[in-house]
Amino acid sequence: MPGITQADLAALVYDCFLHDTNALKPGNVGRHGAGHGMDCADFLRSAEVVTPILCDRRRGLGERILASVAATRAAVGCNTNLGMILLLAPIIRVCEQHGSTAYFRRRVGAVLRALGRGESQTIFTAIRSANPGGLGRVERYDVNSLPDIDVCTAMDAAKDHDLIARQYANGYREVAHLGVNCLQKYHRKWRSVEWAVVSCYLVYLGSFPDSHIRRKHGSSIAQEVQDRAIPLFQQFVGYDNPEDARAVLLSFDRELKEAELNPGACADLTVASLFLYRLGRDCRSVETVAGSGKDR
Repeated sequence: MPGITQADLAALVYDCFLHDTNALKPGNVGRHGAGHGMDCADFLRSAEVVTPILCDRRRGLGERILASVAATRAAVGCNTNLGMILLLAPIIRVCEQHGSTAYFRRRVGAVLRALGRGESQTIFTAIRSANPGGLGRVERYDVNSLPDIDVCTAMDAAKDHDLIARQYANGYREVAHLGVNCLQKYHRKWRSVEWAVVSCYLVYLGSFPDSHIRRKHGSSIAQEVQDRAIPLFQQFVGYDNPEDARAVLLSFDRELKEAELNPGACADLTVASLFLYRLGRDCRSVETVAGSGKDR
């Protein structure tokens, strides 16, 4: 694997988990506050147990996902990270195979299409065991019933109502472009990874109804949260010093948590975007995503 060792890759994965917990993402659990029956320690412990599994080249992709879900539940007793696991595992596999993020969307599509029905069943078992409240549920294919299909077919059927499934179906379009470009822009502006993470999270929250909120509370509530996030993002990125936004971010955080609204899908996409951005920026011999080859 040219350019990055397995140990370096694991360190980078864990570092992205840490940045996620440090970033003040309204409605999510982090160092700024607990919520939704979880606290920051749950996410830090989850990161500790899944990082070596996700980066274990001896395991197949499906096995990594299932083992990570099982390790998380054993460690913290709840689902803290299913979406992150589902999104990070294929990115890690691309890096292992090619040592570069060049042609990323083409290559991650190939990784996902190569998953046969056996490995797909393992991934469906992981999703079902995490019990995320309906990830992948559609009338035609319900992963909770372990359909006899490949994972790409199931995720394509769910892409219109689930943001993680959408990335599997479209070759990580939003992660590779919307998320990475936002991180690049605001990391350059503020010289802070964690404040750039907040900008990425808010741009996702203002671009889509969060599918985790929609599953639990319905489309109208998810749309209301999206509508609130649009002006908040514009206000936030207008600050020369993002610390000046702390009060308004914490106010929105309290509002969302009091209403039991957790934009978990947008948080998952943010972590995936950060990992892909950091791969392109920080690792020797790894090319940046933007402009590196043709995307399908």
